[in-house]
Amino acid sequence: MKEKTDKKLRWFHRTESKRRFVQVICALLYNCNLTGFAEGKIYQGDFKGFCVPGLNCYSCPGAVAACPLGSLQTALISSKYRFPYYILGVLLLFGVVLGRVICGFLCPFGLIQELLYKIPSRKIKKNRWTSRLSLLKYIILIVFVIGIPLILLVPGFCKFICPAGTLEAGIILVSMNQSLQALAGWLFSWKILILLLLLISAVFIFRSFCRFICPLGAFYSLFHKTAVIGMCIDEDKCTGCNICLKRCQMDIKKVGDRECVQCGDCINHCPANALRFGRK
Repeated sequence: MKEKTDKKLRWFHRTESKRRFVQVICALLYNCNLTGFAEGKIYQGDFKGFCVPGLNCYSCPGAVAACPLGSLQTALISSKYRFPYYILGVLLLFGVVLGRVICGFLCPFGLIQELLYKIPSRKIKKNRWTSRLSLLKYIILIVFVIGIPLILLVPGFCKFICPAGTLEAGIILVSMNQSLQALAGWLFSWKILILLLLLISAVFIFRSFCRFICPLGAFYSLFHKTAVIGMCIDEDKCTGCNICLKRCQMDIKKVGDRECVQCGDCINHCPANALRFGRK
């Protein structure tokens, strides 16, 4: 039994290392325009017409492609003149194929939060309040990503909330361009405050932004039952011990549900070997 457990642990650690490797590689690929960081300029090449699956700001000097949330808001603002077929099709494709696997493997801002959570400190574990707060991201999706762009013709989430944009683009561009420094006002200060609060909260609360705020994760969670790839439960092996739920740091009620970021951490804790990662 001990040998079997040790083998399982070794397998998990290899899997976790591979996941971290994928996260880092994605972050580098999303932002591989290194000259942009040196010059403080935004890449305007042909690849900016494509979207990456994770949250990564279009205006980041290193970004070589567009952010799906930013593209969706821009498309909704222009929807009076043309229907946003492309971005809706891309988001639906990402959702149907990968769902929240994107959150667990392909999102740079998720990686940042996980690394911050490793800082030694007292942690706030999931509870009924964090479970209730997890509904907030759906409100933000409806109001800031869909409602404000359609009604006020302003990219609400990008303009007023997005911490990834502030971290990856705002701080870098403002610090390197004197003209932008003169224009930076209360709105930039507001977004800096939001960024600081979320980064600090990530030290104490696992993936706080993903769980409570991120509208992209909210959108992908709508496909938790239909996504092709994700966490799977072998019902014949499952004993109903719920160890996976207790050990998971997300606000899940079942492995693979809308709050599951499909990271595979639960595989290590299942005594019945009833969990696997792959095609559903």
